[in-house]
Amino acid sequence: MDIRNIAIIAHVDHGKTTLVDQLLQQSGSFHEHQQVAERAMDNNDLERERGITILAKCTSVLWKNTRINIVDTPGHADFGGEVERILSMVDGAVILVDAAEGALPQTKFVLGKALARGLRPIVVVNKVDRGDARPDEVHDEVFDLFAALDANDEQLDFPMLYASGRQGWADTELEGPRKDLAPLFDLILKHVPAPGLDKDKPFAMVSSILESDNFLGRILTGRIEQGRAKINMPIRVFTPSGEVVETGRATKLLAFRGLDRVPVDEAEAGDIIAIAGLSEATIPDTLADPVVEGPLPSTPVDPPTLSMTFRINDGPLGGREGKKVTSRQIRDRLFKETEGNVAIKVTDSPESEAFEVAGRGELQLGVLIETMRREGFELTIGRPRVLFRENPETGEREEPYEEVLVDVDEEFAGAVVEKLSLRKGVMQDMRPSGGNKQRLTFLIPSRGLIGYHNEFLTDTRGTGIMNRLFHAYMPYAGPIEGRRNGSLISAEDGVTTQYALFSLQDRGTLFVGAGEKIYTGMILGEHSRENDLEVNAVREKKLTNMRAAGKDEALLLTPPRKMSLEQAIAYIEEDELVEVTPSAIRLRKRYLDPHERKRAARSQES
Repeated sequence: MDIRNIAIIAHVDHGKTTLVDQLLQQSGSFHEHQQVAERAMDNNDLERERGITILAKCTSVLWKNTRINIVDTPGHADFGGEVERILSMVDGAVILVDAAEGALPQTKFVLGKALARGLRPIVVVNKVDRGDARPDEVHDEVFDLFAALDANDEQLDFPMLYASGRQGWADTELEGPRKDLAPLFDLILKHVPAPGLDKDKPFAMVSSILESDNFLGRILTGRIEQGRAKINMPIRVFTPSGEVVETGRATKLLAFRGLDRVPVDEAEAGDIIAIAGLSEATIPDTLADPVVEGPLPSTPVDPPTLSMTFRINDGPLGGREGKKVTSRQIRDRLFKETEGNVAIKVTDSPESEAFEVAGRGELQLGVLIETMRREGFELTIGRPRVLFRENPETGEREEPYEEVLVDVDEEFAGAVVEKLSLRKGVMQDMRPSGGNKQRLTFLIPSRGLIGYHNEFLTDTRGTGIMNRLFHAYMPYAGPIEGRRNGSLISAEDGVTTQYALFSLQDRGTLFVGAGEKIYTGMILGEHSRENDLEVNAVREKKLTNMRAAGKDEALLLTPPRKMSLEQAIAYIEEDELVEVTPSAIRLRKRYLDPHERKRAARSQES
């Protein structure tokens, strides 16, 4: 049977997963009356809630007697390492671009990688049914982007379709019949080459996706680069540098059929399969027949750029809301995560009962914390820190920089430029993007973006859109000013009262409402000044036997500012922690006792 391998790549929220749903539907992969969840490929709870793809996934459809293997890739920069490896498994790519937003940083990042691998992408301008769609301008933008990324003449001559993933149609003309996705299927068969790999050589493949399964153990997915894989065949595993990691057997071969993984006895070069039965192999190792003498070329895993400290919850409320609270349980869970997620590195911290967890960005680590929280863990998390490195040639200290692309109303552009400049951002480009909006491009140290997102939303009245992408390691930019306001810190244990909170409202913004459990050293809000202030939020009104001349005024509280997990992690300073439990997210000082806090502050000054 003929095979085509394609990746669907785009910026986050441009409609990849919805389009794949329609491809599955229209190719007959689902039975007529089968109930299928919307965005069927995003089968993880967090993916559904956030509307993003976190893990790369494979599926396959049959069209005109050809099997099309489709890989749905993450669109967020924190998961960019996945995208690069996925591209090594495919012979073609469908680049999906939103008809209103145009080509955004992640599109640029992935497209650059695809062009460098020599792929000839198909461009699909999606969501042309949007009210603010501008398909022709977006087509020109995409052409300019191809040219800017040094596409060759063949790649610049890309085929293009207009589409609506939600309505399930694609067409070569903007005003075409808009019937179904047949034009896209036919274009894939015509434009994407068959794998054309040697089926008679000894078996070898590079693992590109790693999962951990309770029944099958490690499952490694990749494309067979040569030969045939057979069930129970002996396998030798090489690292990219050529060391032999282990030898074992392929106890299970799984092929992708629609949304299911189906056991097969044999698969041949060009097909994408999953292999179980190995205990040490990881990404990007080569799995091969024992007669093969060395590894295949592979894409290295991107180094982590950000680190956080995961600690046990040693606060006064620790152990009351979660079931998994010991350092051993946290350690086991973190090391289990590294088995299936090669972008995360875990090391023991110099602090007792704490671990350093390094990853690609705040979102990736935030997803891990949220997953653990839902599994019943209690943790305290330290402020994110970027990972510096020394330039091997110059010995200069370097730090990660990001490319930031901001879409903002013209009236707010000045405030954004000012704030990002203070955080050592350098503007690369500024241009109108239609509808009284400006598109600004900056290069900025990753440090400067920690904690900025909340400020950005406030400065743009919630209308701004900010996209960021790892750019490169560059020379250290010098100190960056952090949060200006101090904290309102609880001086008492107990339950907050409306009476006490009412009198504290003038001192700053509160993070807690009435009737919430608090403890000494917990952060209750943001002080309106630069210093920290200890406050009593459990005070009750004293009753007297004097009758009041008039009724007490109704005490109206401003609703507290509730933070999401990512907002809380980005908000805290070095001497603060986020306490995460299955039922709450609290902010606290690292040292709960006020005397210890003063001692720590003095020792830092000296």
